[in-house]
Amino acid sequence: MSPASPSPAPLDPSLDLRLERVVPVPVELVWRAWTEAELLTKWFCPAPWTTPEAILDVRPGGRFYTVMQGPEEGQRMESEGCYLDVVPNRRLIWTDALAGGYRPNGGGFFTGELHLEAVEGGTRYVAIARHGNPDACRQHAEMGFLDGWGAALDQLVALMSGD
Repeated sequence: MSPASPSPAPLDPSLDLRLERVVPVPVELVWRAWTEAELLTKWFCPAPWTTPEAILDVRPGGRFYTVMQGPEEGQRMESEGCYLDVVPNRRLIWTDALAGGYRPNGGGFFTGELHLEAVEGGTRYVAIARHGNPDACRQHAEMGFLDGWGAALDQLVALMSGD
């Protein structure tokens, strides 16, 4: 996609989940929170979970790697992904179906999209999770996509607002 490409492709409610909000943080700060590992580790998953590690090579074909850790022993989830599209302060698209360098990753659960738009009072924030089949979409919804991604967004806003 080029910067002139239209915003998100049409959603399929049986395959796609979407979170949209206007947040009181400038686009540039939301972008930094998503693209600087030292910031991402401070907000990326909802408390009490943490993100103790992140490697972000923010360019098409670059690596998007995170470790999420729960409050109890043994609760650790690694996620290996690849950026597909990067338009600074506008759009990030990544997938866990590929590792960095567009290497197949043995499956994959979803492709994520982040769309940002400067609006009065902050940023229109649209996060989309696209799934390959209805079962994966339903599983992600049941895991708490809206609540979890919403709570993480609240943490991003608090961090970047200095609260």
